[in-house]
Amino acid sequence: MARYSKKGTASEHSKTEAMAIAKGIQKPAQTKEQTKLVAQGIQKGIELYKKQQKSKAHELNKLLKKAKQPQIETSITEEEKEPHTGPKLPWVLLLVSWLGFAVYELTFGNKFGL
Repeated sequence: MARYSKKGTASEHSKTEAMAIAKGIQKPAQTKEQTKLVAQGIQKGIELYKKQQKSKAHELNKLLKKAKQPQIETSITEEEKEPHTGPKLPWVLLLVSWLGFAVYELTFGNKFGL
Protein backbone atom coordinates (compact mmCIF):
# COMPACT_ATOMS: atom_id res chain seq x y z
CA MET A 1 0.00 0.00 0.00
CA ALA A 2 1.38 3.38 -0.93
CA ARG A 3 1.93 5.93 1.78
CA TYR A 4 1.12 9.52 1.19
CA SER A 5 3.23 12.26 2.58
CA LYS A 6 1.62 14.76 4.93
CA LYS A 7 3.03 17.52 2.82
CA GLY A 8 0.41 18.00 0.13
CA THR A 9 1.30 18.61 -3.46
CA ALA A 10 0.07 21.84 -4.93
CA SER A 11 -2.75 21.72 -7.41
CA GLU A 12 -2.16 22.76 -10.99
CA HIS A 13 -4.70 25.51 -10.59
CA SER A 14 -2.81 27.15 -7.74
CA LYS A 15 0.49 26.79 -9.66
CA THR A 16 -0.90 28.50 -12.74
CA GLU A 17 -2.60 31.15 -10.63
CA ALA A 18 0.64 31.86 -8.76
CA MET A 19 2.62 32.09 -12.00
CA ALA A 20 0.05 34.47 -13.50
CA ILE A 21 0.26 36.72 -10.45
CA ALA A 22 4.07 36.59 -10.49
CA LYS A 23 4.16 37.54 -14.16
CA GLY A 24 1.71 40.35 -13.48
CA ILE A 25 3.97 41.93 -10.88
CA GLN A 26 7.22 41.11 -12.71
CA LYS A 27 9.68 43.97 -13.05
CA PRO A 28 11.47 44.61 -16.37
CA ALA A 29 14.96 43.64 -15.13
CA GLN A 30 13.75 40.49 -13.35
CA THR A 31 15.04 37.10 -14.54
CA LYS A 32 12.97 33.97 -15.12
CA GLU A 33 14.50 32.35 -12.03
CA GLN A 34 13.49 35.28 -9.86
CA THR A 35 9.97 35.19 -11.29
CA LYS A 36 9.82 31.47 -10.59
CA LEU A 37 10.88 32.05 -6.96
CA VAL A 38 8.24 34.77 -6.59
CA ALA A 39 5.64 32.38 -8.03
CA GLN A 40 6.65 29.68 -5.51
CA GLY A 41 6.28 32.16 -2.67
CA ILE A 42 2.85 33.20 -3.93
CA GLN A 43 1.88 29.55 -4.31
CA LYS A 44 2.87 28.81 -0.71
CA GLY A 45 0.86 31.82 0.39
CA ILE A 46 -2.19 30.57 -1.50
CA GLU A 47 -1.84 27.10 0.03
CA LEU A 48 -1.46 28.56 3.52
CA TYR A 49 -4.54 30.74 2.99
CA LYS A 50 -6.56 27.73 1.81
CA LYS A 51 -5.46 25.71 4.85
CA GLN A 52 -6.46 28.52 7.20
CA GLN A 53 -9.85 28.88 5.56
CA LYS A 54 -10.41 25.14 5.70
CA SER A 55 -9.45 25.10 9.38
CA LYS A 56 -11.80 28.01 10.15
CA ALA A 57 -14.65 26.29 8.33
CA HIS A 58 -13.97 23.07 10.24
CA GLU A 59 -14.00 24.88 13.59
CA LEU A 60 -17.19 26.71 12.66
CA ASN A 61 -18.87 23.41 11.76
CA LYS A 62 -17.82 21.97 15.12
CA LEU A 63 -19.27 24.96 16.96
CA LEU A 64 -22.51 24.74 15.00
CA LYS A 65 -22.85 21.04 15.77
CA LYS A 66 -22.23 21.69 19.47
CA ALA A 67 -24.78 24.50 19.45
CA LYS A 68 -27.43 22.31 17.86
CA GLN A 69 -26.73 19.21 19.98
CA PRO A 70 -27.90 20.49 23.41
CA GLN A 71 -31.12 21.93 21.98
CA ILE A 72 -32.14 18.54 20.66
CA GLU A 73 -31.30 16.78 23.92
CA THR A 74 -33.13 19.32 26.11
CA SER A 75 -36.27 19.21 23.98
CA ILE A 76 -36.39 15.43 24.30
CA THR A 77 -35.87 15.48 28.06
CA GLU A 78 -38.53 18.16 28.57
CA GLU A 79 -41.07 16.07 26.69
CA GLU A 80 -40.16 12.99 28.70
CA LYS A 81 -40.36 14.78 32.06
CA GLU A 82 -43.82 16.29 31.63
CA PRO A 83 -46.42 14.22 29.79
CA HIS A 84 -48.97 16.21 27.85
CA THR A 85 -52.22 16.39 29.86
CA GLY A 86 -54.04 18.93 27.74
CA PRO A 87 -55.55 22.27 28.70
CA LYS A 88 -57.65 22.26 31.88
CA LEU A 89 -59.36 25.63 31.44
CA PRO A 90 -62.01 24.46 28.91
CA TRP A 91 -63.03 21.59 31.19
CA VAL A 92 -63.28 23.88 34.21
CA LEU A 93 -65.43 26.36 32.25
CA LEU A 94 -67.68 23.56 31.02
CA LEU A 95 -68.15 22.26 34.55
CA VAL A 96 -68.92 25.74 35.91
CA SER A 97 -71.43 26.42 33.14
CA TRP A 98 -73.26 23.12 33.76
CA LEU A 99 -73.35 23.78 37.49
CA GLY A 100 -74.70 27.27 36.86
CA PHE A 101 -77.35 25.87 34.54
CA ALA A 102 -78.38 23.25 37.12
CA VAL A 103 -78.63 25.88 39.89
CA TYR A 104 -80.68 28.14 37.61
CA GLU A 105 -83.09 25.31 36.71
CA LEU A 106 -83.55 24.30 40.35
CA THR A 107 -84.28 27.82 41.50
CA PHE A 108 -86.17 29.44 38.56
CA GLY A 109 -87.18 26.52 36.34
CA ASN A 110 -90.79 26.03 37.48
CA LYS A 111 -91.76 29.71 37.93
CA PHE A 112 -92.08 30.56 34.24
CA GLY A 113 -93.87 27.36 33.18
CA LEU A 114 -91.57 26.46 30.38
